[in-house]
Amino acid sequence: MTGCSARSVTSLYVHVPFCAHKCDYCAFYSEAAQGDRVNRYIAALIRELELVAGELRPRTVFYGGGTPSLLNLRQWEQVLKAMERLNLLGAAEWTVECNPATVSLDKARLLRSYGVNRISMGVQSLDEGLLDRLGRVHDRARVFKSFDILREAGFDNVNLDLMFAIPGQTMGIWRATLTEALALGSEHFSCYEVIYEEDTPLFAQLQAGEFDVDEELACAMFEELLERASAAGFRQYEVANFARDVRKENGVMECWSDETSVGHRINTSSLRHSIPAFACRHNINYWRGGSFYGLGPSATGYVRGVRTKNWSNTILYCDQIEKGHRAIESREELAPLARAGETAAFGLRMNAGWPFDQFQQTTGFDLRDEWADEMSQLVDLEWGCLELDRFRLSKQGLRFADAAAQVFLRPAPGGTGIVATARPLEADVPAFI
Repeated sequence: MTGCSARSVTSLYVHVPFCAHKCDYCAFYSEAAQGDRVNRYIAALIRELELVAGELRPRTVFYGGGTPSLLNLRQWEQVLKAMERLNLLGAAEWTVECNPATVSLDKARLLRSYGVNRISMGVQSLDEGLLDRLGRVHDRARVFKSFDILREAGFDNVNLDLMFAIPGQTMGIWRATLTEALALGSEHFSCYEVIYEEDTPLFAQLQAGEFDVDEELACAMFEELLERASAAGFRQYEVANFARDVRKENGVMECWSDETSVGHRINTSSLRHSIPAFACRHNINYWRGGSFYGLGPSATGYVRGVRTKNWSNTILYCDQIEKGHRAIESREELAPLARAGETAAFGLRMNAGWPFDQFQQTTGFDLRDEWADEMSQLVDLEWGCLELDRFRLSKQGLRFADAAAQVFLRPAPGGTGIVATARPLEADVPAFI
């Protein structure tokens, strides 16, 4: 995109907080859709876009939720036309999350016509019993129908979200889901192990002893995932994410270089640490410590070293925006070493690990100086691989990436690092905040 200043932020996340039904495992901020509230949110979102548009030139855009595809055609037209007016179209990668139950051909064609070029569809399972168990509003037949609709609308970059280690999910069910999901021929898929977040029905059921967590089965399912994904032509580039390469003639592939952040052609012998062509560039920006704006209720952003979080309440969010303010609940600025440790932890989720030069350019610190003991510890555990130009997690380390990453964190002296917490300006705080 042309005309970007050195201070322009090139990544945008928009949170759409509405769902038809909140799933039993979900801990993200969301609420049931109500017509008047959705329309008020749309107007507030457009106003928030106007507030940041002057320093935003997006190369990646991600509409998540919630269920962004729940918005109707008129509401999407309002948002898309506002982005056009604000010169926010033209991103190299623009993702919208969809629930299979809310995909229509008209809506898909509208999104595609404005430049949305990637869809992430929340499938989770292709077993009817498990879909009910999770509280999903779609059935398995709808997944196949919605995938065909997306192809008909011109989407050639589709991600499928799957979950494993779901209570009641056997290895046989998992294998059947993988077989059918991989047969669809998507360009990307994400597979997440169920996490039991507090304040979710699934967590309450676990605490009540309604089921047990089978760690051995979860590990076996992860191994099955790795084997089946590789056999189907996908490359794992992050703990839970797998993508295809675009094959060219004479054994040459088009890949995306993590070090240069641009597309390029490389020989297959150089693939070891490259990023697949269909990797999610927006998420890579997160894992590599990049800046991004986060808009909408509960959205977080990271701009010029400051992390912000919007209020996790749609009414309060709208109140603040309507008064001409960003709806920011808190601002946090970590000390440089603490921020670098956090960046190291996130980046090590990627198979390529952290190239030493890139990490130093990003954070100002050298992994080999500040985290030498931690890297040695992980190597001794066979969780880490120390190479000439980088440090990365081993296959076993990636399976336990969250635990491995913990050793790189450097708590800020004296507390959390929060600089300021906002209170609503001239607004009553609803009792349920």
